[in-house]
Amino acid sequence: MKLEKEDLEYFRGILQRQLDELVRGAGRTVDDMTEGDGKTTFPDPTDRASLESDRNFELRIRDRERKLINKIKKALTKIEDESFGFCEICGEPIDFKRLEARPVTAHCIECKTSEEEEEKIRKV
Repeated sequence: MKLEKEDLEYFRGILQRQLDELVRGAGRTVDDMTEGDGKTTFPDPTDRASLESDRNFELRIRDRERKLINKIKKALTKIEDESFGFCEICGEPIDFKRLEARPVTAHCIECKTSEEEEEKIRKV
């Protein structure tokens, strides 16, 4: 079942708000990291190590968010070409509640479950 126009607009709004928030967060991170660069000295190596650890953690979070931004952009493109809400593996419609829980999803629950089981087997 194809999503109605109102449903697509609903998901477009959710995705756009998420995208806007992630981009603002990335901008704040860049500002925060460039503000203090070189201006703060730490006579204690432990303090410096702690700062570096915090920065690395922040960068890992931002990298995950960068990947989410790409998924959001892809979902927005799918809304435009009216392929949003269909599983990329089997082509069947993705349940509305699944889309609400994870609007960037590209797979129905059955295909995603199978994919995760196969990954688990390959790792063992």
